[in-house]
Amino acid sequence: MAAPITVSKARSEIPFALQSLSPVVLAYLETISSGRRRLSPSQLTELGRPSHDNKFLKYMSSSDSNASNPTPPIDLSLPISNYFINSSHNTYLTGNQLYSQSSTDTYKNVLIRGCRCIEIDVWDGEPKTSSNEAKRMSSEQKRHRFRPHVPETLFNHGPFEHFHREKSSAASSFSETDGADESLDIPKPWTSSSTATRAEPRVLHGHTLTKEVPFRDVCQAIREAAFLKSDLPIIVSLEVHAGAEQQELMVEIMKSVWRGFLIPLPVAECTALPSLDSLRRKILVKVKYTDPKKAAAELQTGKDAVYSDLRSKSRGGSSSSASENEELHADDDLKRKRKKSSIVPSLSALGIYTRAYHFKSLTAPEATLPTHVFSLSEKKLMEVHASSGPTLFSHNRNYLMRAFPSGMRVRSDNLDPSVFWRKGVQMVALNWQRWDEGMMLNEGMFSGSSGYVLKPNGYLGKTTSSIIPQISRESQADVVAHRNLTLSIEILAAQGIPLPLGDTRQSGFHPYVKCELHVEKPAERTGEPIEGGGKAKEGEYKWRSRTMKGTEVDFAAEKVEFKEIPGVVEELSFLRFKIQDDKFGKDALAAWACIRLDRLRGGYRFVHLLDGAGVESQGVLLVCIQKTLSL
Repeated sequence: MAAPITVSKARSEIPFALQSLSPVVLAYLETISSGRRRLSPSQLTELGRPSHDNKFLKYMSSSDSNASNPTPPIDLSLPISNYFINSSHNTYLTGNQLYSQSSTDTYKNVLIRGCRCIEIDVWDGEPKTSSNEAKRMSSEQKRHRFRPHVPETLFNHGPFEHFHREKSSAASSFSETDGADESLDIPKPWTSSSTATRAEPRVLHGHTLTKEVPFRDVCQAIREAAFLKSDLPIIVSLEVHAGAEQQELMVEIMKSVWRGFLIPLPVAECTALPSLDSLRRKILVKVKYTDPKKAAAELQTGKDAVYSDLRSKSRGGSSSSASENEELHADDDLKRKRKKSSIVPSLSALGIYTRAYHFKSLTAPEATLPTHVFSLSEKKLMEVHASSGPTLFSHNRNYLMRAFPSGMRVRSDNLDPSVFWRKGVQMVALNWQRWDEGMMLNEGMFSGSSGYVLKPNGYLGKTTSSIIPQISRESQADVVAHRNLTLSIEILAAQGIPLPLGDTRQSGFHPYVKCELHVEKPAERTGEPIEGGGKAKEGEYKWRSRTMKGTEVDFAAEKVEFKEIPGVVEELSFLRFKIQDDKFGKDALAAWACIRLDRLRGGYRFVHLLDGAGVESQGVLLVCIQKTLSL
């Protein structure tokens, strides 16, 4: 068995000083310490001392008082398909999906925050122009050249609305002879013998107004931040829209910038996924697989067709010099005829353990290849769940799958990742630009981890490499114990609650606490359509406190009880706390916390609060937790 990884200190593991406790919180702790409030037997055992001992106050100012247990070390000896992987969608974007900036800093940010699967959308580059050429290019020519294709309906709705006026006012500068249809095409690849001026691939969200960033710069940013917080592997999910020439440049750049981190080419065909431990400090490239033999055959067929055309033209009476010129451009004609979406063999070869295949069905031949990866949108995954739920779960016990948000989520909001984790999906890619319900649940799953979390026992696949696992009809209902949960929480007091982002007036702050329990729905086990289709929303069970005033609050031991909740798997269920500002209209988020249920400690505890930007604050909730599970 591989040595377990030691992760860095999680949030809130550093103790805070007794003198930092507010009077209202300290008053509750002194009441507990004096014996007027009784400790639970489990907490008395943990303390190893009478409840009235004054050292209890020091205990409560230490990391032991955290409501969330530290993430335990994980076994790294299992194949990589046995872990949930912290994953990002459209990692390059800083904001919404339509007109935000692209940045290399976003890659550094998510990697430092624990992400281990990132995405790059790659498009053909533009030739670099000299300063004189740039001056000669009019603003109208530039606007036409880089004009993206955005569906007309999007201009009149939502966050894109203000661009409609700009588009309308500028319409007169484009004549009908400008070739609107041609302007929608992504520029053709262009190369030069000079590396100083050659076009290199770009990273952007295609067919939108999002700004671009060079592919080379993205690769460099990944190299710099990949292993700062963890030495476990990262998976780079490539969505390739570039032509053949630019794909060759991608290979050149990745091999150069990621030298020493890429997986070496295997001597023989892979028969099983490697262990997580064997992939330390490695970058795995997930890219569409191209069969090299088929690619060579298609290339030869294409060449034959091009040269046949040339011979026909030559017999038609063209001059020898013209024929020679045509032959010189035969390869260019062939490249233009090749499908732009096809992946060149040299790029495909980098996807050694993570070969992307187009999803046809879970019974297709490639569905049992050890190295295949299916990437499905949230909508498609829900369709597969409804038609082949047990098969989907069985597949994901042994093979990799990635889920990603719908393309209609233009505001960069998120799906509910817990629905997809419960189907065994390893990589549930989220938009990290926005702290919504989906990202809060993601924090609850991966907080304090190395970016990889071992699946629950019933979700684990075969560990033998000599036998290709067969897909069975077992569902999560068959292999995982589901329990009944009774959860009681007293909300005693809070201190240091951060104000909503952009708010600076404490006097106008009126906080209340919401508790939400996110657990498995019965439809997830039966294969029936899931209500909401995997969309992130409030928890299935929720409660709200009274509205109070200020950042130091006595909630007077308000009590929330969730009684006899059925079908609970602790490792895949979450308790979410939110503190919101009670205002007319939408109540702004001030602070929050999310804890995986199996890590939730009983007794008197502090819930450490994050602010609206996901940054740990000085704020805490003092609570008393009682949790009971039964079959």
